[in-house]
Parts: sequence; C-alpha cells; structure tokens
Amino acid sequence: MAFVDAFSMGRHLLPVLHRLGVECVHVQSPSPDVHMARLPFPEGFVADIRHDGDIDATAAALRGQEVAWVIAAGESGVELADRLSAELGTPGNGMSRPTARRNKYDMVLALRDAGLEHADTMVSSDADEIVEWAEKTAGYPVVLKPVASAGTDNVVACTSAEQVRAVHEKIMTSTDRHAMPNTVVLAQEFLDGDEYFVNTVSRDGGHHTVEIWRYYKTRLPGGNIIYDYNEPLAPDDPVAKEVESYVHRVLDALEIRNWAGHTEVMVTARGPVLVECAARFGGGQVPEILDRCFGTNQVDLVVRAVTDPDGFDRLPTTAYRLLERLRFVHLINRSERGVVPSEEALAAVRGLPSHARTVLWHPEGQPLPRTIDVATQVGYVLLISEDPAQLDADYRKLREIERDHLYAEGP
Repeated sequence: MAFVDAFSMGRHLLPVLHRLGVECVHVQSPSPDVHMARLPFPEGFVADIRHDGDIDATAAALRGQEVAWVIAAGESGVELADRLSAELGTPGNGMSRPTARRNKYDMVLALRDAGLEHADTMVSSDADEIVEWAEKTAGYPVVLKPVASAGTDNVVACTSAEQVRAVHEKIMTSTDRHAMPNTVVLAQEFLDGDEYFVNTVSRDGGHHTVEIWRYYKTRLPGGNIIYDYNEPLAPDDPVAKEVESYVHRVLDALEIRNWAGHTEVMVTARGPVLVECAARFGGGQVPEILDRCFGTNQVDLVVRAVTDPDGFDRLPTTAYRLLERLRFVHLINRSERGVVPSEEALAAVRGLPSHARTVLWHPEGQPLPRTIDVATQVGYVLLISEDPAQLDADYRKLREIERDHLYAEGP
C-alpha cells in the first residue's frame, strides 16, 4: 500500500498494517501541509518516493514496489493519490471532476449539478466584486476563505465591506497551508445553524459511517472562527440520521468511492448544507479512544476494506455505536503570548475526573501565538464520563485553568 503525505494519520495506520504483514510505501507530494510536515515522521516505510510532478515516473516507482492500493493520508495528498490510483488502475475515486475534492468552488458546483442543497458561493480575485455580491445577493456576514486550504486557515466571517477588503487582501497576499499562493478568494453565504462532521470509509462506492459529531465553535472578535469542543451523536439520533443520509449523497456527488472521508455539514432551516468535504481521514484521532467510545474507528475500517473486503461489505451502513460519552476539547490560547505547558502545569488538567487523554501539538516550552485557527491551537483534551454534568463541569474547569495559568511563561 502507498500513503500520500503520511505526516498525521500515517502514524496510526502504518503499525496496524505492519502487524498484518502489509508493506507500505510513502509518497511525498510537492506541497505537503506545512504544519503537519513539522511533526515527527512515522517510521517503517519500505520506500520513500518524492513526487516531482511526473505522474508516469511516480507510478512506475510504485509498480516497482508492487503497490496495490494508494490512499491519501492527509489533505495535501488527495489529488495526487487519486491521479496515481487512476494511473495504476488500483481502487480509487472517480476522475470526471477530481478537483471537486479539493477546490471548494468546484465542490459546490458538483453538488449543484447533483441536485443537492449547497451554499451560495463565488470566487474572485477582486475584493470589490465580492463586496457587491455580498451586498446584493448573500448579505452579511459573508464567509471568506482560501479556495483549497484546510484547518480553518484564514476562515473569517466578515460583517462589512471594509472587513471583506481587509480579509481578501490578507488571503491574496499569503500562501495556504500547503505553501501554495492564493490566486482567488472563495466567498460563501453565512450558514446559520448547528455544524456537524461525519467520518466515513468507503469501498467501491459503498459508504459506512464511522462517527458523527457536533462541532461547537466560537467566533473571535476579528471574525476568525475556531473550534471550541466537539461531542458525538448517537447513531439513532434523528439529526444524525438526516446528516448521514445527506453526507452519503455528497460522497456520491464528489465520486468519493474508496477509503476515508471527512465531511462537515451545517444543519440549517432548509436542512443539511455542505460546508466542505475531504477525501481523507478526519484529523486529531486517537484510535484506541474511539474504539472505546464507538466500537470502531476510521483506521480500523480502512484496514478492513483492504485486508477483508467481504467482511467490510457486510458491516452495517452505520458502523458505530455510542458506548461512552465523550467530549473533545480544543485547547485555546486567548493571550497574545504564551508557552506550551509543562507536565507540571498540565497536572491540574490530568486531575479532572473525566480526563482521558491530553495531546499537545508542540514541544513543552515552545512559544505560542494567540489561537486564531487550527494551526495555532495548542492541542486537545479528551474527556469521558457517563455523567453529562461531569463532562460539562470538567470542560468549564479546563477553560478556567487555561485562563488562569496553563500557558503562563513561568516565573
């Protein structure tokens, strides 16, 4: 099997495949996620191939390794994984409009053509054109973002023409999370409602739902939208069923036929509406915790799809159960300065009654900027309890610890 850009989920998938005797090759795309690429790289690949833009050469190298499957292990690997799968004739995704799985404007057009509910959207390199569209069509607030980035990178809800122009200039004069220049800015109507995400695994167009969560986000004073915490839905929840049905139709519209998918949806007054969909694993996963709470996880199902396709096909469409209550809390530094907390500083967090796991994305003592997106979040804490009141109390205590001292620079 070949992983494209295995900087994040590769560390979870690789050891499972190794135990089953599946040899794995790594392919690095020309533009990996600049933040993920800083993480320690997983060890154990039998070959590491750097793609320089020549699909024929990279495909030939994979044939030489007898690769039978190619998957995207991160957002930056989605398009390359699809192109290599098509070239090798291995299981992959449809290629009638492959850019729709990365370019968010093409994504909306694919939904429109499939007759699915979608957000009113435009792209432009001209800020005044977006202002005119907002004032005549979409209304304020209007959401601006790069057309093909990830992780809430420069996602801002703008409430005025002046803010649209300022955010447009910031995006146009910066690169995205894959170090690519932004040549246009995507603008979308502000979707008012509750936001959810659905993680799936597919094989030959058959989709299985691994988990459904509700996002709780917060909008910062400057308009940036960041994650606060997430909570899972039971599979028989009426909203979960509505969202799942819509998401599976989105996967069909985007021709996501094989491997992992991560889809974000806003449930509005007119029903579920896509925020965006990615043909890769969801981020921030701890598979053993997900097994404990859901009885499965994306890594497990991808491995089953590869090594036991008949068994995978026999799984129910909704493949998870809600076994324990879980809250995924994003760590947020609200100060202009701070440092990654030490083990001593984290003792109060780990002492919370429902504490299950703390994951930090940077080494102890590293300076921290103010949190404005996923890249500047500190990490996350997983809380597990059968008592919803305990989860809520521990969440509030965690935020109190953050405000009081968690990111303090020391004496």
